[in-house]
Amino acid sequence: MKEGPDISHIAALIGDPARANILTALMDGRALTASELAEEAGVGLSTASGHLSKLAEAELIAPRKSGRHKYFNLADAEVAGVLESLMGLAARRGTTRVRTGPRDAQMQVARVCYNHLAGQLGVQMYSKLLAQGVLMEDGEDVALTASGRDFMTAFGIDLDALEKGRTRLCRSCLDWSERRTHLAGSLGRAMLTCMEQKGWMSRETGSRAIHVTKAGQVAFADMFGVD
Repeated sequence: MKEGPDISHIAALIGDPARANILTALMDGRALTASELAEEAGVGLSTASGHLSKLAEAELIAPRKSGRHKYFNLADAEVAGVLESLMGLAARRGTTRVRTGPRDAQMQVARVCYNHLAGQLGVQMYSKLLAQGVLMEDGEDVALTASGRDFMTAFGIDLDALEKGRTRLCRSCLDWSERRTHLAGSLGRAMLTCMEQKGWMSRETGSRAIHVTKAGQVAFADMFGVD
């Protein structure tokens, strides 16, 4: 028997349709209950509980209790990154599901990818940050420039605090719907949080979709040249 990481085990866990739906539902960073995840997966509660136990045992999700309720999150950003990469791969290979309705259309425009901005708006913002010299790319690596540090500080982000954390400051993330890059890492998370605090964006209840306010539309046009 060959030694080393057993990718078949992880792949089998993610590859089950119900478990894949559960993991996708957790991509916006919200903590959801077993009942909510059962509905997302399209299975009964007892079946969902079995799936959740397997995912938790593999450390793909993390359960936590709050009062009488038990909630589930993705284990960490690494798991979210793998899922987003798989979504991008599936989209590039034509393995997609037909989506309809206004909610899905909004998700194409702007949505949460684990804890950062994705969709058309996220991709366009990333492109403008590169063009403005705020970010720079070196192959698949992305970094904040010296002028970019000034930009982010003026934006209201505490870079020193972010750099003391364990998460990489800047990370590129392939957008599964746009098939282009958007910004992840602790900076991507901080930017989305800051935009929400400024009243530029709000999350759509029960969805990964993000609503951009009129103030946000004006701000994006002014700061990033994005309509």
